[in-house]
Amino acid sequence: MPAPVVLITGALTGIGRATALAYARQGANLVVCGRHQDVGEQLAGELGDLGAQAEFMRADVRFDADVENLVDRAVERFGRLDVALNNAGTEGTPGPVTEVTEQSYQAVFDTNVKGTLLCLKHEFRVMREQGGGSIVNVSSTFGLMGYPGATLYVGSKHAVTGITKAAALEGAAHGIRVNAVAPGYTRTAMYERFTGDDTARDTVDSVLPLHRAGTPEEIAEAVQYLGSDKASYVTGHVLTVDGGLMAGGPLFPGS
Repeated sequence: MPAPVVLITGALTGIGRATALAYARQGANLVVCGRHQDVGEQLAGELGDLGAQAEFMRADVRFDADVENLVDRAVERFGRLDVALNNAGTEGTPGPVTEVTEQSYQAVFDTNVKGTLLCLKHEFRVMREQGGGSIVNVSSTFGLMGYPGATLYVGSKHAVTGITKAAALEGAAHGIRVNAVAPGYTRTAMYERFTGDDTARDTVDSVLPLHRAGTPEEIAEAVQYLGSDKASYVTGHVLTVDGGLMAGGPLFPGS
């Protein structure tokens, strides 16, 4: 069976990086993207050291031409596109709803929502022609509930959840599966910015059912499942990977 061709946006840190490394260990062909050339080239080298055929391409998912070139490059290099992880995202600057500005709205929604839509647009374009593929978007448990002070981020992840379901219905006739992962508290740089310090992170751990935040590697395992033939009958689904948070744990520290 040929090695899958995998495209990952937001691949330089956190969940994107962990997923790229996981696929490299499986021998996948990888195109990874981000906005920092030096870090991206270093990642491509690490993936190559693990035995993968890998290429970094600098791209900003907020811009249609960047995404178009990114997807076309993956097909040019490897001949097809089997799996795409639309992971690029930002939390913006948390704060009360009264402090939302046009600029702060655009900063979050252009990456999290517009970026996801542009990725889907060009991934669909290629996957329809080749007869199918698997796309995984990154939502959040915050896209299934709320969180005080994170109105823009929460709203953007609700949008990703809805977009995932609508795109799955459109893609089904073409053999394209579209799902999402919704991580709970996961030890990434974003998580560290949200929580602020070790004391706050200890508080989060104390109220979670498993008494710890997840790891990027655990989210990567879920992405690989959704992208694989093992999930061949799974589409339009949002897979929570949250250590039991949505089963009825506190919605946020102090609740």
